This record gives sequence, C-alpha cells and structure tokens, in this order.
Amino acid sequence: MIRQFHAVFIVLFLLARPLAAQQDVAWVQVEAKRSLAEVQERIRAYDARLPDVNGFALGGGWYGIVLGPYTEDDAERVLRVYRAEGEIPRDSFITRTMRFRQQFWPVGANLLNLPELAEPEEEVEAQAAETEPEPQLRTIDETPAEARRSEAALSRDERMELQEMLKWAGVYTAAIDGAFGRGTRGAMAAWQRDNGHEPTGVLTTMQRDELERQYNAILDGLDLELVREDTAGIEMAIPTGVVAFTAYKPPFVHFDASGELDAKVLMISQPGDQNTLFGLYDIMQTLEIVPETGPRERDGDSFVLTGQDDRFTSHTEARLQGGEIKGFTLVWPRGDEERRTRLLDEMRESFRRLEGVMSPAEGVETEQNIDLVSGLEIRRPNLSRSGFFVDGRGTVVTTVQAVDGCEKITFDNRHEAELLGLDEERGIAVLRARESLAPARVAALREGDPRLQSEVAVSGFSYEGRLGAPTLTFGTLSDIKGLQDEPELKRLALSALPGDSGGPVMDTKGAVFGMLLPPSEDARKLPGDVHFAADAATIRRILQDLGITAQSGGGGDDLTPEALTDHAAGMTVLVNCW
Repeated sequence: MIRQFHAVFIVLFLLARPLAAQQDVAWVQVEAKRSLAEVQERIRAYDARLPDVNGFALGGGWYGIVLGPYTEDDAERVLRVYRAEGEIPRDSFITRTMRFRQQFWPVGANLLNLPELAEPEEEVEAQAAETEPEPQLRTIDETPAEARRSEAALSRDERMELQEMLKWAGVYTAAIDGAFGRGTRGAMAAWQRDNGHEPTGVLTTMQRDELERQYNAILDGLDLELVREDTAGIEMAIPTGVVAFTAYKPPFVHFDASGELDAKVLMISQPGDQNTLFGLYDIMQTLEIVPETGPRERDGDSFVLTGQDDRFTSHTEARLQGGEIKGFTLVWPRGDEERRTRLLDEMRESFRRLEGVMSPAEGVETEQNIDLVSGLEIRRPNLSRSGFFVDGRGTVVTTVQAVDGCEKITFDNRHEAELLGLDEERGIAVLRARESLAPARVAALREGDPRLQSEVAVSGFSYEGRLGAPTLTFGTLSDIKGLQDEPELKRLALSALPGDSGGPVMDTKGAVFGMLLPPSEDARKLPGDVHFAADAATIRRILQDLGITAQSGGGGDDLTPEALTDHAAGMTVLVNCW
C-alpha cells in the first residue's frame, strides 16, 4: 500500500510541474539489453506498474528502458524513491537525452522526432514486402579532407582513447594501439551508420565530440570534478555529486557519501619508507571497506588492493616516491560495474602528486576509537574465544562455541586454522594452524585432580582480544564432578567472562587440568561464579583419537601469580570465528 501511495504521489507531483527546457531534461535509466525482443518483454513488465516508461535505441546495438522525461530534481526524486522501494534496480542512474537514438516504446511515440527505429534483420525478413525508408543523414560539419586533417592532429593517446570509445560503443574489437587501420576505419563507419551519419570511416570533429558525449553519459549525475587537496599534496577527479569532504584522519582524507549512493573516496598521503608502505598494505586489509575476496598486488614501491563482496567493490592503490606515500581508495556499490570502472579510470588518469604530504598530526582533535583506524572501521570477527596450544605444531584445544557456524577460523586474527576434530557432547574442538607456528609454550595436561578448594586459575581473552593479551582469573576448585555427578566435569568458583571460554584451567604449578566451558544455555540459572571445565583426561582421549600426543605435567613448585601469568600467556591463543 505504501509503494502504491508513493507511485501515485510521484505521478501527481510530476504532472503538476512543467517540464524544463530540452537541455535540462533528465531520465532514469533502469535497464539496457542487446536484444530488442528481450528488452520489449522487460519494458512491458515495467510499463504495467510504473508511469513514464519509455524505450530508446542507445547505439552500438543496445536498447534502453528509461523513465521520464523529468526535470533534474524530479529525476533524482524518482530514482531515490523507486530504488528504495525495490521497483527499479540499485544500479539505475540518471542519464540525458543525448544518449538516445530512435524510440521504440511506447509504440508510435517519438519524443525526440528521430527516424523510426529499424527492426533487427531477422524481423525485417518477416516483413520483406514492406519498404523501409532510407534514414535521413545529418549534415556533416567537415569535408572528408578536413576530417582527415583534424584527425591527423590527434596525439597517440587521443587516438587510443577514440578506439576505447569505439570499443565501448560495441563496434570495435581489435587492439587499443592508436593505429587507425582497417578495423578502426570499419568501426568508425559502423558508428556513423548507427548514429545517422554518412559512413565515411573518418570521424569529423563534431562526430568525435558526439561519441565522447555518449561515452561519458554514464558519468552524468556524478559531477566529476578535479579536486586539489594541498593538505594531502594530491589533485584528482572526484565524483562530487555523490561524495563530499568530511575529515582529515591521517593518512586519509575522507570523502563520504553525500546522498543515497553508498560510495566513499579516500586520498592517501603520508611520509614514510618501504616499511611504512608495507605496513599500510597490511592495515588496509584489516578494514571493513576492503573485503577479503579480490586480487592483491604488491612490489617494492607500490601496491594495489581490490576487494569485493555482495555489498560493494573497493579499489586501493598507493605508491612510494621520494619518501612520500600517496594514492587513493574508491568504494562503490556492487551492481554498478560500468560506472565504477569508468569512474576508476577517470580518477586514475587524473591523479597528480603535488608538493608536500599530509602531516601525521593533522586532525588530532578528532575522536579516537580502538575499533577505528584513521576513522575507518576495523573488520571484526563474529565471535572470539580462547584456546591453548597442546603441541609444537600449532594444534589448539578450544570450545565448540568458538567454531560453530564459522566461514573462517583464525588464531590471533591472522593465522588461518582448520578443524581437526569436534566432540559436541563434551564441548571440545581441536584446531590446527594452516601455516607452521612455534608456540612459546605448550600445555602440560595434569594426571589426576587437584585438591578440593585448592586455588586454580583460568587463562583467557576475557574481552575477546581488545586487551591484546590473555588475562588470568583466579578462583577455587569447588568439586571434581558436575552437578549431576558427571566425572568428566570440574566445578569451579570464579568470575569468568564469555571470552575466557576455551581457555586452559591450571593449578598453582601451571599444569592444565581442564578447559573452561561456556555457560549452559538451558533454562537453569546458576550463580554467576559457577563455571565448569572439561577435565584433562577427556581432552587427552580426544587428542589420542586424532593421533595427537599431549604432554603430561603435575609436579614442581607452586608458581607466583606473576610467574603463572607469564607461563599461561605463552600457551593461550585467541580463536576468532569469522
């Protein structure tokens, strides 16, 4: 009902307003297809539920479905409302009349007063008896000789750009080399035919401008402007229609989304050397704006990072030159790949290093947050728990809760791990690092139980890694069995936090006699200081079933709290579930 109200409101609102002059006309393009039959099927579906549906040939064999015509403001309102309601694709965008050729929908309409759309060859055969009128050719602005002279003045880069545009138009498939041979001439003639010009194979100055306008129409609405940032020492083209400057947070200058489109641009600027560059490369990959999937390239003085997920695509590139690291990041919504690619090309082409670099002290008055790096959110795991090393190969024992439903498991946020075994009944999981690790200390599993009411300690990442190191929580051994006399459980009296689950439970000599289990999720509510541990004998049996031999311990002198803390820190590991 709400959608219907919005649609009716938009129709009534737009009918009440006169359309602006032709040069101000805007349209919302929602789809484009190569097949006229396919696009006619899709356009009927739109026409059945939305007003102002039109179809135009776009040139290069493409046919577009658009809504309009509107004023600029009305087009933006239509785009925002229909996209929010899911009536049109998220990659719909505002376009201009200059992109359109003949109109094919509604049947008989001709808003642009162009020759009627010629049907595809296979459809013409079915109507061979009908004679199609010859398309009316437009007057050329230059003679062929003049066109050749103006073409000869083009630089090699300009000739390559022209080939790129012809390729985009769908008429050129050969190499982008700046050499105008038979393939390029044929492509020019094909574009001229598609756009109502005499097919001479040599584009005039006005025709090249027309092709460039078509090529750049995809960027309409982005308001691409050359922005000079003296603080960062960078000049580059930025889509000021969708992002705006927000803050200096070294090493980044932030340009955040200013409207409906969820986009972001960062300028990167900082002094440094190769180590600084490599550190930036590593840090970028921990940020939410750089998804883990995508190609990564790094050499001695530069890197390129591309990440993509179902929400957005992120592209970062930076280069070290003269003790200064400069570059940029573009974050763009998925599903709008043509505009993203074109925009990225424009940003890369326009990027220019100016004198100076942003000071690390710039923007120091901004709020600091442990979850942010220079104003950007760090990628966080879904859940983090504790575990402990049981051999020198990087094998870890932890709680089942730490690995439940994970797409990826890591140790200490960076070392990928694989699951070796799982005992859901006893709540124990066994993991091993995919790469070779050398633990500072390996747990020694105690033979037998400590004395009742003796002092014990659990080592764990109580705050799920925020402190950067495990903490020790002291308590007492309340019972050597569970509440229902389960012999494999030990009851503890201590104040543990969720992050401690999976951590080693030790006696005063540092021997491990159990693994801390997470609180039970049944209906019983136990006192806050009541916790349980899976005992060492159970852990040892599970490891033996996997062919892993655990060390044994239990003798020696009592350790001081400080020594016990150091002892525990060497064997305790943070287990991350992503």
